[in-house]
Amino acid sequence: MWTKEARIEHAPRGGRYAGEHPETRVPLTEWMKKVKAAKWQSTAEVKEAFPKASMLNGERVRFEIAGNNYRLVVAFKFSAKIAFVKFIGTHAEYDQIDALTVKQY
Repeated sequence: MWTKEARIEHAPRGGRYAGEHPETRVPLTEWMKKVKAAKWQSTAEVKEAFPKASMLNGERVRFEIAGNNYRLVVAFKFSAKIAFVKFIGTHAEYDQIDALTVKQY
């Protein structure tokens, strides 16, 4: 079980993405707050917190952002309480990548 605040790695720095896509600012901020406070041990627990998320494999999860206009792919290392942002983009951009291997950041 995670006992400290989660660390989010490779997130777009300084709100740059939200600056270019302002409709993502509030949803991404809410996502980060929820992830940092979580004590997850599995993707099933992530799914409980984010029912619209899709489990891609044992560590990767795809989140819908801003009404599913944007997608966020995150790999979790539950034992270290780290969330690695692998991709953020529009739904159309997401359709062009392999969510299981993408490493945008």
